Amino acid sequence: MISTRHANRPAAPDGTPRRTLLRAALAGGAATAGVALTAPSAGAAAKRPQPRPRPATPDEALRELTEGNRRWRTFREQHPHETETFRQALVSGQHPFALVLGCIDSRVPPELVFDQGLGDLMTVRSAGEVLDEAVLGSIAYGVLELEIPLVLVLGHQSCGAVAAAVAAETSGEELPAHIQYLADQIRPAIDHAQQGDARVDATVTANVARVHGLLSAEPDLAAKVAEGKLAIVGARYELTTQLVHRTV
Repeated sequence: MISTRHANRPAAPDGTPRRTLLRAALAGGAATAGVALTAPSAGAAAKRPQPRPRPATPDEALRELTEGNRRWRTFREQHPHETETFRQALVSGQHPFALVLGCIDSRVPPELVFDQGLGDLMTVRSAGEVLDEAVLGSIAYGVLELEIPLVLVLGHQSCGAVAAAVAAETSGEELPAHIQYLADQIRPAIDHAQQGDARVDATVTANVARVHGLLSAEPDLAAKVAEGKLAIVGARYELTTQLVHRTV
């Protein structure tokens, strides 16, 4: 379970609370707590759109991802936040507006699928979106320390990890090395009402729902959701159409 303790934290030698130091260090804050964006040069401005305001609410964040995916699948990408000026601005800190928990599949890189740039997304990737303590800790850090308002669990069509889990259960054979661990974590989501390729496809969606449910049950995340400061959303990416659509 994710747990953070706010009371009785020891202070650093200079009296600064250690939670403050952690937030500054891991967020990348060097000189200032925020990101100061300066205007790009005339040449750079002509090549790329101006930096967009950071979405501050769950609805705004989801809307930005939706618009970004629309640009991606219609081949109208803007490739935002890649200029030299923006790269330099990010040296002083990061303020991503969404965290995407996705699969390791090389065909589904979140920054491209949602047409986002540097500093826009925090991405956590594991085969089949499988949760473990490292993944949970990474998500907790993004939400609790960086105050990210949206966590998106992103499954995808033709997921190899899901297919392996389904095949292993069907055959009863043990998968090699640590791959069996992934299959064991996906196994509860297997849809036995379907057969063949349909079972794999249905399990992709069911697995997103299961991971979504596990995250929603984490007390610290649930508290943020109850306050209206966080949304946890499940979705899947279709390789054939490049469309991301909400499933939970």
